[in-house]
Amino acid sequence: MKFQRSSGVLLHPTSLPGPYGAGDLGPQAFSFIEFLAEAGQKIWQVLPLNPTGYADSPYQCFSAFAGNPLLISLDLLADQGLLSRADLAAVPAFPTSYVDYGAVIEFRFAMLRRAAERFFTTLELAPNNSRRAEYKDFCLRQASWLEDYALFMAAKDAHGGVSWTSWEHGLVVRKPEALASWRERLATEIAAYKFWQFEFFRQWSSLREACNARGIRIMGDVPIYVAHDSADVWTARQLFWLDEDGNPLKVSGVPPDYFSATGQLWGNPTYRWDLLREDGFRWWIARVRGVMEMFDLVRIDHFRGFEAYFEIPAGETTAVNGSWIKGPGMELFEALEREFGDLPIVAENLGNITPEVEAIRTRFDYPGMAILQFAFGTDPQGPSFRPHNYVRNLVAYTGGHDNDTTLGWWNSGIADSTRSEDDLRREHAFASAYLNVGEGEEIQWAMIRALMASVADTVLVPMQDILGLGSEARMNLPGRMSGNWKWRYELEQLQPEMGQRLRALAELYDR
Repeated sequence: MKFQRSSGVLLHPTSLPGPYGAGDLGPQAFSFIEFLAEAGQKIWQVLPLNPTGYADSPYQCFSAFAGNPLLISLDLLADQGLLSRADLAAVPAFPTSYVDYGAVIEFRFAMLRRAAERFFTTLELAPNNSRRAEYKDFCLRQASWLEDYALFMAAKDAHGGVSWTSWEHGLVVRKPEALASWRERLATEIAAYKFWQFEFFRQWSSLREACNARGIRIMGDVPIYVAHDSADVWTARQLFWLDEDGNPLKVSGVPPDYFSATGQLWGNPTYRWDLLREDGFRWWIARVRGVMEMFDLVRIDHFRGFEAYFEIPAGETTAVNGSWIKGPGMELFEALEREFGDLPIVAENLGNITPEVEAIRTRFDYPGMAILQFAFGTDPQGPSFRPHNYVRNLVAYTGGHDNDTTLGWWNSGIADSTRSEDDLRREHAFASAYLNVGEGEEIQWAMIRALMASVADTVLVPMQDILGLGSEARMNLPGRMSGNWKWRYELEQLQPEMGQRLRALAELYDR
């Protein structure tokens, strides 16, 4: 079965502890796997693992196919002799409870460049090295995206990091002679970006094998859109609504609602679904193939956008003047089904969900989502988020990466200052009664218990709730321009009794 009765933890790898300023795929990731196994958990959910761009968001990446080089473990590079212990001795005094991305990027890329130099020097000195064959095989297998991605990143660095629409014109429009010239000019830098992808996927494969060996499946995350400043749009600009200079004509977002009077302006270019349809959705098929090679289960963000999406003319400062446009609907998922068979997809169906959206989800038997924090207030979906209304084919969360932590939600009520004190009191009273919060019981554990006891096949709990952390540990506040995606837990915060408590609930409720 795709979604047998189980539970797991939502934690992005950057949130792991460790000495190098941000979590990665190294020793602490393997220690976390041991924690999950000992706690009886069977799923590790992560956010997108692609190379982050604007505001360090995993939902605004330079490629939908590449891995994030910042997640490469420096310790594992040292184990291979590509870094020395002396290299890693001069680590800056990074904060331990959050990621200082500017400092982390500077330090880690200096180490990654050093490792790349040693890797290629080793290959030159030992041409029969088995790693040469592994590297060449990787580059050959991934050439469909790797060649353009490596050139894109090297060219971006050479142009001072500006968006690709501001590069030399021949490169912007991808004239063959310009591409050839820049490939020659940036050969060393391109090779480094290829090596980092080789190493990322090598380390990721090892981590995934360790998970699977312990009966743990990894759930990935696929944003519906890609960033405008990405190798994806640069190399396939005909598939997006762009003008002749490569700038977006139409962008994505969501309309005004009771959370925001002006809606949300995401800014990603929208797809030319007419052209994607003409070739049988090959771009999406390639994207899903790459994702399924990485993960055991996949959550698709903003699933409703495949049925109809909200499109805003480029240049608007809010989403007020957008309009709903029909998406590919069933056709896309039928094409994916023909290519891959029955896919282990979770459909993020939160927000303004229509019967047409649910018809697609039901047709392909994709589980939807429920957020327990939304069950007790004024959210229109609130009744469906209460455990007594759950169905089996469902993924239930205490909260998600866009929510406050459960303790933060409980102590502050809600970040929306328009809520009255009376509304908050009623919400708390309802939640306390519904969850039968015991004397001295923490609200997050009452919610975890309620989800574990429910009929929902899958229960996922953010790590912050297991640790009992407040709003200071929130991962993302939608609409906030900076300060997101930074949270990390500290090693001493994770106590053995937390895992024991999770295991007891998992065993009690057959998860």
